Amino acid sequence: MDAPIDSTSKTPLIYKALVVLGIMSVMGGSLTGVMTYINVGYGNTFYSDWLSSFLAALILMPAGLLLMGLITKFVAQWLPNTNAHARNLVTGGVMACMMESIMAFSTTANTLGFSSSADFLTGWLFSFLAALPLGLALMVVMSLTVKPKIELYLKS
Repeated sequence: MDAPIDSTSKTPLIYKALVVLGIMSVMGGSLTGVMTYINVGYGNTFYSDWLSSFLAALILMPAGLLLMGLITKFVAQWLPNTNAHARNLVTGGVMACMMESIMAFSTTANTLGFSSSADFLTGWLFSFLAALPLGLALMVVMSLTVKPKIELYLKS
């Protein structure tokens, strides 16, 4: 006789971690790819430059997850009478700008270095602005569709 299926069982932590890692990889990989292309163009070293920038971004992303939790709480307190979609859009917009500026910093440091502060600042600004439309598009998709589903999944 088969044992009854326990509908209250929790999703294994490894599955939750893999989902979050997958989302972080797609977002971080696409954004650092654009930023690397803006800084060094498509040449012989593009893939190695992108990979090292991507790995640096992956190291920074857990801090981004903590930051997202703090920003979500702050926005909920700041806009208590606003619906969840609007709060998610505000949270996503702030997160997109903050995380992209951090990723632009690490990508520019990785690809251009700090030998010239003017070159570094120009590289950071151009890579940030070039990736901003993609980051904002990802933010809208994440905030309105994926984030609520992921939150439910992570709570299961």
